[in-house]
Amino acid sequence: AANAIRDDEDKAEAMGIPTLRYKQVGWAIAAFFMGCSGAVFGNMVGYIEPLEVAFPVATFGIFMVAMSLLGGKGTLWGPVLGAILFHVVKEATWTYLLGLQWVVLGLILIVNIVYFQEGIMGWLQTKYPEKFGIVVDRSNTQVKEEA
Repeated sequence: AANAIRDDEDKAEAMGIPTLRYKQVGWAIAAFFMGCSGAVFGNMVGYIEPLEVAFPVATFGIFMVAMSLLGGKGTLWGPVLGAILFHVVKEATWTYLLGLQWVVLGLILIVNIVYFQEGIMGWLQTKYPEKFGIVVDRSNTQVKEEA
């Protein structure tokens, strides 16, 4: 139902899906997880201040968007994979390429946006559809015969 609402809300309503209810539940779930992440962040930092996460550290929000883009939208494991890869690359560049870390992260985002529009999970689903339970009809594929 969530995919139907994402693709075309009017069609989903015409099919009888209560779109308002699904969107409210989606917002509630997102708010729950954001609250949990804020609690963990506050515990790590030791205090919670709105300016700490809103304006001065705007890169924190950019990092979250970059992690989601890197992993892939519309999947459960895409942002998780993106967060893991992003932090590994970030820590490696901070350790070994000090001074070039922003360049490396920018290049990774550019390559991701240009070549992997659906993120890493989308690329993996395209490359290995059988592993993700996607049925592929190979009956119409033509094989070149060597003469």
